[in-house]
Amino acid sequence: MSELSILTSDDEAARERLNAAAAAMVARTRGWSQHNTGSNNVEGLKAFAPKLADAFSELDASIELVQGPGFESVGNDGRVTEAHTGPVIEITSRPSAPLQVVMSGHYDTVFAPGVFETVADLGDGRINGPGMADMKGGLCVMLEALKAFEAGPSKNKLGYRIVLTPDEEIGNFTSSEALRRAASSGALIGMTYEPAMETGAMSGGRKGSAVFDIVLHGKAAHAGRAKEEGRSAIEAAAELVVGLEGLNNQFEGVTFNVGSIDGGSPVNIVPDIAVVRFGARAPDQQSAEWATQQVQRLLAKATARDGIHGHLHGGFYRPPKPRNSAQQALFDAVHATGRAIGLDLEFVDTGGVCEGNNIFAAGVPNVDTLGVRGGRIHSAEEFVITESFPERALLSALILNRLADGRLDGRRIKDLMGR
Repeated sequence: MSELSILTSDDEAARERLNAAAAAMVARTRGWSQHNTGSNNVEGLKAFAPKLADAFSELDASIELVQGPGFESVGNDGRVTEAHTGPVIEITSRPSAPLQVVMSGHYDTVFAPGVFETVADLGDGRINGPGMADMKGGLCVMLEALKAFEAGPSKNKLGYRIVLTPDEEIGNFTSSEALRRAASSGALIGMTYEPAMETGAMSGGRKGSAVFDIVLHGKAAHAGRAKEEGRSAIEAAAELVVGLEGLNNQFEGVTFNVGSIDGGSPVNIVPDIAVVRFGARAPDQQSAEWATQQVQRLLAKATARDGIHGHLHGGFYRPPKPRNSAQQALFDAVHATGRAIGLDLEFVDTGGVCEGNNIFAAGVPNVDTLGVRGGRIHSAEEFVITESFPERALLSALILNRLADGRLDGRRIKDLMGR
């Protein structure tokens, strides 16, 4: 049996502490989920951030709320403006310790104010609520795992940098530099608290993700008196959309999805503006480059039409996170650690993306679904499985214990990143 799968007295102490905290974890997450923190609810994010920082002040760490830079936003009229969101919460503990970890999570949700704001007990150990699983429950798991670790004897051997972000659901455009900086400060591994699947399975390899906006301009004209004088931006956009969707199944693993066409005008006017908004996913850098080239080709085709001009915004904001040798070594270590508490963890490759992609891009292997078990995320049916709070907090505490006492060799795992 691997020594990772054996419980020490320190591990047992963490388990006792976290089992005792189970009800409090659920209650705290219920309270947090009653605060609307939709990604575009700037006031809601700013109001909640100090409450979150106050909770994390229970750790032996310094905490700073940092207002990140603005980011580009394309309006329905094609105009580009600067958007802002809530503060990034940066937490640092023992930066001079011999072993370092980067941890991350987000406090925004996909739910705008008034869309989904109630928390309800579904029975059978499940609670429905916005962010209960994705990922205010995960933030609570992270906090309690760290408290359990810091109550043990290995505390001073390991330091950490935590980045809690207000914009993960819209791309981490404000917080990406904070994530990169934290990951690049000597971290051996990364730990991110997206929810695990309902079954307990976790994410393995992840595709890269892009968000694009193409703005097309035409020429307005009276649709009845002078149709021939107009140049329809909607017509050009329609051809572009057909071309984009036609890219699916052309390169293995690459997918495109057009989310919306904005703009247009009354039906008696030839429309002179259209904004095509779409996303793409790619499993590796080569396929991401191919996808970008195809977007540029289709834009050139659209703007070659008589009277049409336009511009492209966005790109691959999260690079792919393949299952390389370092990732697999970390997954194997986490799997062996899970066996110590009766978990047979499975790592499943997925097309989804998260902050783990950013951390991987900074050169740090990471496991990014250490949060609670749950399901139906990004819908009003989102739920969390309450028994997973102490279970998943204990898994993280054991990972930290093993890093600190050397049973989990973080340096060896990180060294594999270059192979």
